[in-house]
Amino acid sequence: MAHYVDGFVIPLPKENLNTYRRLAQRAGKVWRDHGALDYKECAGDDLNVKMGLPFPRGIKAKSGETALFSYIVFKSRVHRDRVNAKVMKDPRLVKIMKSAPMPFDVKRMMYGGFRTIVEA
Repeated sequence: MAHYVDGFVIPLPKENLNTYRRLAQRAGKVWRDHGALDYKECAGDDLNVKMGLPFPRGIKAKSGETALFSYIVFKSRVHRDRVNAKVMKDPRLVKIMKSAPMPFDVKRMMYGGFRTIVEA
């Protein structure tokens, strides 16, 4: 069964990694509670690559920032739309969003929805 994935690449000041992790753990629980199949947040580790466009350059990472690669897996795009509608109304997520400013520059976040074409 092919799934649907929301993918993100986020510029994050390294000093904000623990703050972001705590927010993401709480947000991940909200997505999973509403039916997301998987939720992953991954901090950059091997980003000094020579081929293609490295994530840090793609998000215009500044000195002291790293790239986060994150994704949420759903059954389908319709399922994603239903889950995300519930998530956006969930008081836990509203509280997370209002509790403090985002620990990254939202304007440089890359985001998109993807249908899977290979699942090995």
